[in-house]
Amino acid sequence: MTTRDAHPLADELLALALETAGAAAELVRAGRAGAADQVDTKSNPVDVVTAVDRACEELVVSRLLGARPDDGVLGEEGASRTGTSGVRWVVDPIDGTVNFLYGLDSFAVCIAAEVDGTTEVGVVVDVPTGEVFAAVRGRGAWSTRDGVRTPLRASAPPSVEQTLLATGFAYDAGIRARQGRVLAGLLPHVRDVRRFGSAAVELCLAAAGRVDGYYQLDLKPWDWTAAALVAAEAGLQVRVRTGYGPADPLVQAFPPGVAEELDALLVELHAAG
Repeated sequence: MTTRDAHPLADELLALALETAGAAAELVRAGRAGAADQVDTKSNPVDVVTAVDRACEELVVSRLLGARPDDGVLGEEGASRTGTSGVRWVVDPIDGTVNFLYGLDSFAVCIAAEVDGTTEVGVVVDVPTGEVFAAVRGRGAWSTRDGVRTPLRASAPPSVEQTLLATGFAYDAGIRARQGRVLAGLLPHVRDVRRFGSAAVELCLAAAGRVDGYYQLDLKPWDWTAAALVAAEAGLQVRVRTGYGPADPLVQAFPPGVAEELDALLVELHAAG
């Protein structure tokens, strides 16, 4: 993709992602009342999937490929297709399915567009609030709610000790235990830690400065790809670290002034954990 061609393609991908994510959010919102009617498990008994997850992914994929039939797709609920256009869509129909199932207000529809392996567009719709987070590589990040568009800018905590972080936990019991030990070691060094139950929402909250930063081990591409671009374009330093075996990767998004210190601390704590 040449520089001259980048903006028209990005604009096309953004418009399609926004339209599709909006329709998907409506489907999810409408299906919330019956969320518990058809629930299956995936990797273990705490890793759940609902009929709404599957229906939402079908809607998203059909709309994306209906508009751009040569694109590839990677989706949480099984959609996988190698395209020929150089564009791949990374889709999470409901990030935060457990929250959705329990009636808790933190879950999102996530759509990212990669071009030749680089994420160029990210859209995350916080379904309960209706807030839409979006970003285009090199062109910033913003949120839209009730028709008001607001540029996103990361916070600037003066020290690690005054940093409010968000995190989440894996489904695997062994990885969760390790994450608990890391959290216990981290808490004395920071202001506090919040847990919202959706990696995408947490990354977007960091992008908006509603928490200062975010980290989590054991995420899948659909969990973080769209929201990580939103965070990076809002000014956060985003790192995706590997070397943790089946718990890969460790995704981090921190304000520049505290990023190096937090990164070093988390690397140390995960090594000890």
